Amino acid sequence: MDVRAIDHLELYVEDAEEAAAHLRDAYGFTVHGRGGRETGLGDCRTVLLRQREIVLLVTSALPGDHPAGEYVARHGDGVAVIGLAVDDADAAFSEAVERGAVPTVPPMVLGGAGDRVTFASVLGFGDVEHRFTSREGARAPFAPGLIEETGPADPAGPTLFESVDHLAVCLPAGELDAAVRHYQEVFGFAQTFEERIVVGHQAMDSKVVQSGSEKVTLTLIEPDITRELGQIDAFVSAHGGAGVQHVAFLTDDITEAVRTVSDRGARFLSTPAAYYDTLTERVGELPVSVAALRELNILADRDSSGAMLQIFSESRHPRRTLFYELIERRGARTFGSNNIKALYEAVERQHALSDSAAPSA
Repeated sequence: MDVRAIDHLELYVEDAEEAAAHLRDAYGFTVHGRGGRETGLGDCRTVLLRQREIVLLVTSALPGDHPAGEYVARHGDGVAVIGLAVDDADAAFSEAVERGAVPTVPPMVLGGAGDRVTFASVLGFGDVEHRFTSREGARAPFAPGLIEETGPADPAGPTLFESVDHLAVCLPAGELDAAVRHYQEVFGFAQTFEERIVVGHQAMDSKVVQSGSEKVTLTLIEPDITRELGQIDAFVSAHGGAGVQHVAFLTDDITEAVRTVSDRGARFLSTPAAYYDTLTERVGELPVSVAALRELNILADRDSSGAMLQIFSESRHPRRTLFYELIERRGARTFGSNNIKALYEAVERQHALSDSAAPSA
């Protein structure tokens, strides 16, 4: 099976218009279409967003029987579908099912000659589906006959993000190895990296699986429940099972991206000031000054291939689940392992502030 790229991500949310507006206003996505009952899509409201290679669907259920309603009730807002670009969605679906995947939506063909699009879905992890997607033409509509596409309301300005760098997936304890095998045996992914991360009295294990094209990367994480409960346990509990913890957007200028997105209203996790005191000693010379990194709370790391810069947004959701990462790679191929402790500390501070601000019963 040749998985070429992430075709799109679909988020199931409580309010599609509100969630899409945040992604538009803060992160610079543009609205390219909408769907719902009036377009034949069914009991939902969907907004289609784009930014360079990133395509997002943001969907909320209307009264009726749409899976977004049950998903949000069980998990809160989150990534419910990861669309995988393949040459032949029908064949990929059949192959995946033969290899043991659980089918969820059989092949569906939309459009006609020249703009034909095929979708077919199987389960990936938890309740998250993988939607095989094949398109006949490079300019084929996203879902002809179901989503009414329009050009952006405003002329597109400078874009901040290039593509989805990776998705981080939190799994219940004991499911990591089985998940890796599932991606190897069903989807033809390869394991490219693994590590054990210990932060104080907490620990977690992580393995990375990647498509042969290297365009689809999942960082799979499970907690070590023999140690103190930590944030992976908290995510799995709040989310109600396995799910996408964060989506990483790749940028070629993280300082500009952070400044722009912050000015537009997004909030990022803060980093302890002491983190920057010895940063150059830990990771060597960086492409951005330490002063700029300190000002913007950007984290830095290095592996044998180069440097990388990253920052994580605060979660906007009551369950403190889905959030976003901005990442700039200067050759590095890994995921900032040395920054996990700083991230943990930042998330703990966010939780403490949220708890202290919450009204008492």
